[in-house]
Amino acid sequence: MSAFHVYDTTLRDGAQQEGLNLSVADKLTIAGYLDDLGVGFIEGGWPGANPKDTEFFRRAAGGELTLRNAQLAAFGSTRKAHAVAADDPQVRALLDAGTPVVTLVAKSHVRHVHHALRTSLEENLAMVRDTVELLVREGREVFVDAEHFFDGYLADPTYALEVIRVATEAGASVVALCDTNGGMLPTQLGDIVQKVQHASGADLGIHCHNDTGCAVANSIAAVQAGAMHVQGTVNGYGERTGNADLVTVVSNLQLKLGRDVIDPERLQNALHLSHAISEVTNIAPHGRQPYVGASAFAHKAGLHASALRVDPDLYQHIDPAAVGNSMRTLVSDMAGRASIELKGKELGYDLAGQPELLARVVQRVKELEQQGWTFDAADASFELLLKEEVDGGRLEYFTTESWRCITDSWNDERPALAEATVKLCAAGKRHVATGEGNGPVNALDHALRQALSATYPELNSLELIDFRVRILDAAVGTDATTRVLIETTDGESAWTTLGVAPNIVHASWLALVDSFTFGLMKKGINPR
Repeated sequence: MSAFHVYDTTLRDGAQQEGLNLSVADKLTIAGYLDDLGVGFIEGGWPGANPKDTEFFRRAAGGELTLRNAQLAAFGSTRKAHAVAADDPQVRALLDAGTPVVTLVAKSHVRHVHHALRTSLEENLAMVRDTVELLVREGREVFVDAEHFFDGYLADPTYALEVIRVATEAGASVVALCDTNGGMLPTQLGDIVQKVQHASGADLGIHCHNDTGCAVANSIAAVQAGAMHVQGTVNGYGERTGNADLVTVVSNLQLKLGRDVIDPERLQNALHLSHAISEVTNIAPHGRQPYVGASAFAHKAGLHASALRVDPDLYQHIDPAAVGNSMRTLVSDMAGRASIELKGKELGYDLAGQPELLARVVQRVKELEQQGWTFDAADASFELLLKEEVDGGRLEYFTTESWRCITDSWNDERPALAEATVKLCAAGKRHVATGEGNGPVNALDHALRQALSATYPELNSLELIDFRVRILDAAVGTDATTRVLIETTDGESAWTTLGVAPNIVHASWLALVDSFTFGLMKKGINPR
């Protein structure tokens, strides 16, 4: 059997996801990340069919993409019916892309041959044979994606196998069996792969979609049945419900089945690269994504925390560091003393042997959560609360005398503007500042910065990057209590603070004050 292939199709199949739109520069950046992850093959797109993809291959060949680990593959289709492969513009575009590998999509389902290609079964086989032979003669390694293979096999196994035979005899290195509709289940799919392996003797690959939620499981089943080439997308991107998440597939193969599919040191960068690609696609990382999600190793229940304090392996299926992740303890109304002790250790506080302090923190957390506070989503606010209990008083860089907001609107055609006035004391002096913004929170942010800028110029490096509002008791309508979460960054890391109040602006003020307080504390600034 040939060496195992990890084949990424994020740039082509993943880019078909609704709402995902990649520029050529985006694709070049993501290809670099995929190479860093250690995949063997990167499918760049379909040259000739898509101007953006043609430009991507031109720029890649021109030196804008240097791959140290992976080979670049161009994707396209077999020649048209009753045409000559060498004269087919789509086939010529594949050669012009200049990639060492070409992946061809071929029909393996008799109904698709008749109704989609509108040609005969014999001509479809000739299309596969002619195109593969031409590309091989031109020095390309050829992979064939047998589209709709599993549905085709169930309808007519003889013809589906014939497509594999013809592709292999023509020189294809791998025939990837595609669950294009994503409708297969692991046991049935694995059984078919095993039968096809025995019947064909070909090197087989697997390409799964996630319409049944089984894309990863189906990919693993195929590998266990004999597939030596697995395709997928980072973060499971793809049309409809997506493709097999390649990070999860690779992690399962390597960490669970003991297959050496990529360099273990590169796998330790999986979280970083997964999130970096999320930044490029502008699709927020999924917190509950296996292995690399923010919640993948986050523990909330007090019972779990008690066991984790003794041995982290008791409630974790792997060492999170293997994929670049880490264990987190969440603080909530489910928290017990063990949860608080673990969270304190995570934040740098040794709370062991302090039962009274732990009891106070637990009680305070539970009381605040009853009012709508939720510290599992705001580590920064919890750290400020914990520090207050440890130190015996709240960390204050200023004291607030008063604040107010006014919003003016002249007519529906002009945007409403907000004005905020803040009165506070810092460094022994009273400061009054007014700020304007496109909303009350923006105005408060400006006013607070102006009031504190002379005393704490370090605040200039802080930037609010996210603002979330949750209505806690919707049954009372506009009179509902509101929870506000604010995410802030200093350019190196980010933190989240929260505020809860019946008034949305008041809740925002509480979160804003915590945000600035935590940012100054994080920089090691003492109150002035």
